[in-house]
Amino acid sequence: MGLAKGQRVDYAGLEARRLQAARLFEQGLSQAAVSRKLGVKPASVCRWYRDWKSGGRQALRRKGAAGRKARMSAAQLRQLESALLKGPQAHGYHSELWTLERIGTLIQQRFGVRYYRGHVWKLLRKLGWSPQRPALQAKERDEAAIAKWRKVRWPAKKGRYATENVDCPHR
Repeated sequence: MGLAKGQRVDYAGLEARRLQAARLFEQGLSQAAVSRKLGVKPASVCRWYRDWKSGGRQALRRKGAAGRKARMSAAQLRQLESALLKGPQAHGYHSELWTLERIGTLIQQRFGVRYYRGHVWKLLRKLGWSPQRPALQAKERDEAAIAKWRKVRWPAKKGRYATENVDCPHR
């Protein structure tokens, strides 16, 4: 079909086109004429004609959603999100950092479904979550001491360039 990434398939439109082909078959048009009229490849029209001959219009109707059924329902995904919002410490972890492994373990414990890391990430994106990095600052950080070091010690370590007003240090 050749759809761009992220573009959705219009299943209703595809079904309407197949049913239009059925009407044209009923009018006595040839497969080649139907192909030209609908702008569809002859191989597709041949397949539709074969299905129409064996099962009528009903054979050209949509069969249902394509692909494998989801292993977690929408209700379970909402339950997962509410569990995630409680934070990792509420689930026995020592830090306030969710990792894909931790979330995968939570899913397996809660819902009996096992996902690998990549799919856990897909579930999080489906829920609207994005990757976050914690701010890495020590709890003991002393801003006053840092300011003093920048003002006094750093220029001394830098040497002559800290005190000279030089446009280009390579002169």
